[in-house]
Amino acid sequence: RMAREPIAAILCSPRERTRETALPIALACGVGEIAICAELDEIDFGDWSGKTFDELSGNAGWRAWNDQRQEARTPNGETMLDVQQRVVAVMNAVHEQHQNQCVALVSHADVIKAAVCKVLGLPAGDCFRFDIDPASITTIVSGDWGAKLIRLNEVA
Repeated sequence: RMAREPIAAILCSPRERTRETALPIALACGVGEIAICAELDEIDFGDWSGKTFDELSGNAGWRAWNDQRQEARTPNGETMLDVQQRVVAVMNAVHEQHQNQCVALVSHADVIKAAVCKVLGLPAGDCFRFDIDPASITTIVSGDWGAKLIRLNEVA
């Protein structure tokens, strides 16, 4: 699907799974280099990183984070608003550096959700209202007029 797009550049989270997703896109589109972008990394769960949902289910902080994702911070981690601010900064930089070009950002579900919420004018905490599947395509178009969502969670 991505081979039909005139992709000028690819920015990708530093995680191996996103690099594995970005590589076939780069090959199909003739993009020579994939730029690793730390700001596209998944949400930092801080002290909760590596823990299972079962391990966290009895934790009051886990319940608070799920109820108030925009403001609630994971211990030594990020809020969804933090995630939204960093992904929007990347989107703004891409808009400035690649005007009128198609750029693929390869990231993670919560990061994509945070970007979509911003484009739609929703609070970052509303990210639970829709899903982003692995390897799906979400298309956002931006211009001097702002940004708009074209496709959400498109799967081949």
